Amino acid sequence: MTMRGLWFEEFEVGAHYVHALRRTITEMDNVMFTSLTMNMAPLHLDEEYCKTTIHGQRVLNSLFTVALIGAFHVPELTMGTTLGNLGYDKIKFPHPVFHGDTLRAETTIVDKRESKTRDDSGIVWFEHLGLNQRDEVVVEMTRVGLMAKRPAEPNEGATR
Repeated sequence: MTMRGLWFEEFEVGAHYVHALRRTITEMDNVMFTSLTMNMAPLHLDEEYCKTTIHGQRVLNSLFTVALIGAFHVPELTMGTTLGNLGYDKIKFPHPVFHGDTLRAETTIVDKRESKTRDDSGIVWFEHLGLNQRDEVVVEMTRVGLMAKRPAEPNEGATR
């Protein structure tokens, strides 16, 4: 069975998806992502320093949160049908993420329109919410994606 996302025509404004994927955040996730991206902020790496902050512990690198929550929708909505991200209209972090938190995601289709420069695709606005195990929103972001239109059938338009 081949898994695929939705074609541009299949997206409906207002549709809401609760994604099945969940992921518990580990110390390794935070340290590796922070180190790979060369973010030297002690807020992510230095446990002793973090004991003196308002959080009292290390905080997950927020860009890891964006990447993880931004991936949970892929199997259902964009696998093989996206042509790429066009941008993010907003990203907010209402609550911090800590080691041991389990995150999940929901997506709402906010808007869509035909591409003005391409006849094979359209533009879709996605609102992604990331929530922790206490149902607190840890990230809210609006992403704009270029989505492929359904391909024409092989004999579509042929005359006899």
